Amino acid sequence: MASGSFSSAGAALQHLTPRPVKDLYGSNYLSIAGNDYNFAKQFLPEVYEKEVERYGNRTISGFLKMVGAEMPMASDTVVWSEQGRIHVAFDDCSVGSDSTDNVLIFADATKAGLVSPHDTIVIYDGSGAAVKAVVVSASGSVSNGVNVIPYAAANLQVAGIPNSTTGLKVFVYGTEYKKGSENAGSSKDADFTTFSNKPIILRDKYSINGSDTASIGWVEVTTEAGTGGYLWYLKSEHEARIRFEDQLEMAMIEAEKVSGSQMDSFLGTANGGGAGTGLHGTEGLFAAISDRGLVFNNPDFGETGSNNTGEGLVEFDIILQELDKQGSIEENMLFLNRGTSLAIDNMLAKQNSYGTGGTSYGVFDNSEDMALNLGFSGFRRGSYDFYKSDWKYLNDGTTRGLVGDVQGVLVPAGTSTVYDQILGKNIKRPFLHVRYRASEADDRRMKSWITGSVGGNYTSDEDAMNVHFLSERCLCVQAANNFILFKDADGATGDSD
Repeated sequence: MASGSFSSAGAALQHLTPRPVKDLYGSNYLSIAGNDYNFAKQFLPEVYEKEVERYGNRTISGFLKMVGAEMPMASDTVVWSEQGRIHVAFDDCSVGSDSTDNVLIFADATKAGLVSPHDTIVIYDGSGAAVKAVVVSASGSVSNGVNVIPYAAANLQVAGIPNSTTGLKVFVYGTEYKKGSENAGSSKDADFTTFSNKPIILRDKYSINGSDTASIGWVEVTTEAGTGGYLWYLKSEHEARIRFEDQLEMAMIEAEKVSGSQMDSFLGTANGGGAGTGLHGTEGLFAAISDRGLVFNNPDFGETGSNNTGEGLVEFDIILQELDKQGSIEENMLFLNRGTSLAIDNMLAKQNSYGTGGTSYGVFDNSEDMALNLGFSGFRRGSYDFYKSDWKYLNDGTTRGLVGDVQGVLVPAGTSTVYDQILGKNIKRPFLHVRYRASEADDRRMKSWITGSVGGNYTSDEDAMNVHFLSERCLCVQAANNFILFKDADGATGDSD
């Protein structure tokens, strides 16, 4: 007779006693002890599906979309020429010693060659009266010098400019010849300057393995564009795309060119380096203004003077005077951090004519409502119209707001006419615009593609889905002398959070 038996109680089944109502009893709940999914709890935790918008709209892009344009190019270099000054002027001249007290000396031979006999000039030392003189000949005793005779004195020293004076400002205002003269005038070639920039390649990637894609979880979100809805596991991909789009703009603002071969040496040929194949950088907005534009240090439009009698407005007028020197256009846009924007508001609020003066909104189809909808407020000072807007990039605690050294940028509105070396003709371009690589075969403005073996895309045996982002672009800052960068030269004041 068989005597075998089971040594465990596995066959003894537990069971639940159903109840006719939705109440908790000792015999009608499931219990998974030691696990977060413990159904023995009378009440499950309350889970919020909606994501909390802790930092509001986190994207900072939009600056270049408002003030510039994006245009394709087929080359790996963009080259343009900018016109020079018409009139001849210098700010680094000097006067000879006792033996050559009527000799005006220029910094180099190129500058001396722009002044010819019979030119009439104004000489100013920065403190006394302007001395008017005529150039009589090139100097035989001093290199890069010309002999001059003042109209109202025997020599420059008698006219009020001592011997060996440096830092003189000189400009040519005309010529004078005697009767019956010949060989009059001198030929001067038009001055122009050529600039160039190269695009850089920006790349990023979001990756998720196949197992995680099977763990379905929904989160209700509000996107940076203001729309809302539910996202599955690709929420991080959504944010990766937004971050990359922000970086496309941030790179055009912050980028700098490589000044030597250090990048090639750093990368090495094994990593794609070597002569001519390493990183070369590109010229961004801040670098272009710092190198070729105007930098206004420590702006204080808040009028911190003891009597508060208009110091801020006086400081703003210094900017207008510099714009006059540069021949700047009438309409300009100010993109400012919060502190500088409020300081200008306070400055304008103290003026009786605030909000008046016939401000033109031509850059916004002459519509004040359009300007206000875009976040701009307009005011007029002198012959210039200014449209002011807060620039989030300078306020955000994870971008320039972290540093706080840049307080704002003045950007001219409108277009400039330049000679495009590639097209071989004059073209009109916004002063600030982005060029991206594109052809009939490939558009590299903003590329996105998927690789891997997950999500219906089978390009490799990798058990993952990889979302790739790529762009190749550069910024063209034309007529940078019309731009102003407002900087805190005394130290950063940004948020460290």
